[in-house]
Amino acid sequence: MFWQIVYNLFAVPAMFVGFYSAGCCNPKIQEGIKGRKRVFAELSDQLQTARPLEKTVWFHFTSVGEFEQAKPLIEAIYTETRIVLTFFSPSVAPNAKSYPYADAAVYLPLDTPRNAERLIRLIEPTLIVFSKFDIWPNLVWKTSKYGIPIIVVAGTLHAESKRLSRFAKPFFRSVHRHIRVHCAISEGDAARFQELCSPTHEIIVTGDTRYEQVYRRATTVEPDTDFFPGQATLKRPILIAGSTYTEDEKVLLSAYQLLRQNTPTDFPHLILVPHEPTPERINEIRGHLDREGLIYLHFSELKSETDLSVVDILIVDRVGLLAKLYGLADIAFVGGSFRGSVHNVMEPAAMAKPVLFGPTIQNAYEASLLVERGGGKLVHTARQLADAITVWLNDITAREIAGSIGKQLIEENLGAVDRTLEYLREYV
Repeated sequence: MFWQIVYNLFAVPAMFVGFYSAGCCNPKIQEGIKGRKRVFAELSDQLQTARPLEKTVWFHFTSVGEFEQAKPLIEAIYTETRIVLTFFSPSVAPNAKSYPYADAAVYLPLDTPRNAERLIRLIEPTLIVFSKFDIWPNLVWKTSKYGIPIIVVAGTLHAESKRLSRFAKPFFRSVHRHIRVHCAISEGDAARFQELCSPTHEIIVTGDTRYEQVYRRATTVEPDTDFFPGQATLKRPILIAGSTYTEDEKVLLSAYQLLRQNTPTDFPHLILVPHEPTPERINEIRGHLDREGLIYLHFSELKSETDLSVVDILIVDRVGLLAKLYGLADIAFVGGSFRGSVHNVMEPAAMAKPVLFGPTIQNAYEASLLVERGGGKLVHTARQLADAITVWLNDITAREIAGSIGKQLIEENLGAVDRTLEYLREYV
């Protein structure tokens, strides 16, 4: 009770002030605020047309990555239960709301006791599933009051998490002790979750459900599919940079200039796929490329007669193409790794592509495994990135070995969905 009072007296008001203040100058947060205005009315409307099944499983995830982890589980139990989705980030809203295996999908309202109570009464869940780590205290406490089980799937808790700090740990213990089962992706994560739970708490290593998701996607994409005009004129090697941010692009484009200088006749084509290709971001990238004197083209400008052999960089200004583009790559670079957290390194690895990324990979255990095995390389500077690309461009055998190591890593880690479903089915 003490920590509930502290959280609601200090943290919740601060969260409201911070959220709405940031919304004044951040379009993404503004979108999230707007999306939450009618959330209860939207949810009520959606539930009225939901399938008339006895049980309801409520899945919550932060953004796209956590949604991908939940998808195989959702699809496995869809015929047996109603599925309700809540999410936090606007970036996942279009995908979640159009997802065919959901009876309802809405933003998660801010974490107040009243909002949590209203959600529980509306949804009447049989089970609540948190994907990865986005766990909201008031929702957990209210759910526990009603005796509704909570499971964390594909759970991660990296060694530097603030939840494990001396001052935060007592608070998070008051939250995690109400969670019925933690399904962790690794032994290390399980051990760290144990620090927040009682000695008898059920913590199981099930693995990461995303392995199945990316493997399934990789096996349905043809690497040589001619899916955009002018592809046949891509004669030089192809470097795909996926889910990039400004910080990634600064390092990446400096490395690309080094490649052009060192190998003027055989430097790679760069296909640049920004994380969110908004008009503002595309203009920012164009400005950077103009200053660097690089020849570029937008994906939306491609025509059948386009000669891509004279283009250095193709800017992908559409969403939903990255997985397919990785199939064309000789080498992949994954963004977010020079910013706050690396994006999905599994996708290119599942397609047997050698993977490069920057230093911020604490959020992705699989990135560390790729480095340990030799299927990926971690770089800190533009020079290191250019050198790593050069090594793989010059040594096809080394490149193929690295790619096969990555694919093998994905295949070795299949099975997390079945292991996790064993525990979900105990409650549904």
